[in-house]
Amino acid sequence: MTKLGQWLCGLVLLGSAWAALALAPPGLRLPPPCRQALLPLPVYLLVAFGCYSLATVGYRLATFNDCEEAAAELQEHISAARADLSRRGLHF
Repeated sequence: MTKLGQWLCGLVLLGSAWAALALAPPGLRLPPPCRQALLPLPVYLLVAFGCYSLATVGYRLATFNDCEEAAAELQEHISAARADLSRRGLHF
């Protein structure tokens, strides 16, 4: 199962549990304090997911590795290509 499938499966489970509790018939409803905490729960989870995503992107950006060996190898390839093109008559 892909990561997207796992996230969607978890979202469907949480959403159905929330809907079952929030839309329960009047005889099975939760007490008012629990219901007041339950109704805005999807908004809170969405904000928490946004914060988690932002923190993850920020952390990955802060710890992004520089590949100096790959950059030097690329510069060598560029120099070789320029020399080859200059030898064939193309001038920069």
